[in-house]
Amino acid sequence: MKPVIALVGRPNVGKSTLFNRLTRRRDAIVVDVPGVTRDRHYGEGLLGGRSCIVIDTGGLQPDSEEGIYVEMARQTEQAIVESDAVILVTDARAGLTPGDRLIAEKLRRLKERVWIAANKAEGLDPETAAAEFHELGLGNPAAISAAHGNGVTALIEAVLQPFPQDVEPVEAEQKHPRVAIVGRPNVGKSTLVNALVGEERVIAFGEPGTTRDAIEVPFERGGRRYTLIDTAGLRKRGKSSGAEVERFSIVKTLQAIEASNVAVLVLDAVEGISEQDAHVASYILERGRAVAVAVNKWEAADKPTRERIKDELRWKLGFLGFAETLFISAKSGKGVNDVLRAVDAAYAAAMAKLPTPKLTRALIAAVERQMPPHRRGYSRPKMRYAHQGGSNPPRIVIHGNSLQHVTDAYKRFLEGWFRDAFKLSGTPLRIELRTGKNPYEGRSKPPPRKRSLGHSKSAPRLKSGGKAGGKAERK
Repeated sequence: MKPVIALVGRPNVGKSTLFNRLTRRRDAIVVDVPGVTRDRHYGEGLLGGRSCIVIDTGGLQPDSEEGIYVEMARQTEQAIVESDAVILVTDARAGLTPGDRLIAEKLRRLKERVWIAANKAEGLDPETAAAEFHELGLGNPAAISAAHGNGVTALIEAVLQPFPQDVEPVEAEQKHPRVAIVGRPNVGKSTLVNALVGEERVIAFGEPGTTRDAIEVPFERGGRRYTLIDTAGLRKRGKSSGAEVERFSIVKTLQAIEASNVAVLVLDAVEGISEQDAHVASYILERGRAVAVAVNKWEAADKPTRERIKDELRWKLGFLGFAETLFISAKSGKGVNDVLRAVDAAYAAAMAKLPTPKLTRALIAAVERQMPPHRRGYSRPKMRYAHQGGSNPPRIVIHGNSLQHVTDAYKRFLEGWFRDAFKLSGTPLRIELRTGKNPYEGRSKPPPRKRSLGHSKSAPRLKSGGKAGGKAERK
């Protein structure tokens, strides 16, 4: 198995920058603000020909006794338990701090394999930058620059040296649903993730904006693999324009939707459905992602509120009528299993394979049921056959003549027809119309065909019996 490396340290020492360097991606938010990373963040590390699993963690503040930093510390401690090696990231420019000493003391008691990285050492003499960190008694510190890559390869090679190298190529990872949990702040997204996984995997704190990054959580349920993506709450643009961290969080959330197969839109039954919920739903639909709607905190809503929520679902989110709506309580676990069932159905529909013969037969049946409307002055559209042009979402390509005159209303009719014919619940459809090209389009009118002299309009025809031959004309 691949070794697991946890990156720990005080806030704002460069752990997320080092995580991005090791994974060769930009999955972790990097902003010059302490406390951006709060949950455990996993990634595939590949450096120097060796592979590993890297865990980015939130900044440790050992002197904090309450609030969000206590929850961050619990996440970091869990990451240390899961890891085979720990890299204590420090700030070479700030020097050795009391916080570094307290964290090193905790790591010494855990008896884990610990390496010290004196980060932000670019432009400094390596020996001088790492000298005072010998005082921690955790081995020789390595002076590195996560931002520029200086010394990182040598550090990782030293960390991975005790572990056996891969003797067999890693098989391609079997495809499985990637599920983005999205919604406004404080609707219970992290609580739902923890309820699905069965452990306190991400911080669920009673304060809006607790989750700032997009956290991937792989897990198994019933022998089936999933990757949940806990995302930051999407606020209105006016409420987030002043905070740089929140702007990055919104970008990460939108990227998580883009990278997912299914999005679970979490709504708050107590607060109702807002305009912002509709904006999030419309973005999911724009990206063509399969979707399930989870109305959370259902147990806290009284009967009038529940009726109001159902009405709002119909007229505010009516464009998601193809999605399954679930009324759940993430805190108590009620209805949580139904969320995975809806995810499975939506994923199967989004990735469905639609054979060309069946699609064409369904198209013929749809046209027989209702022909495309005939626009005055144009020929009636003629649809000949259909085939699948892609998946996630399913894209159906229809070929024929004069299809540029097909109305949007008729395209919606075809979408509903194909959805019912192939039981495609939970996923949007894309209908693409392709018209056969007229070979004479854009060409000048062909010249008239030349006739022979005997058939020319200008040449007089000879009467029978003339000099040209034949019987003499009877008198």
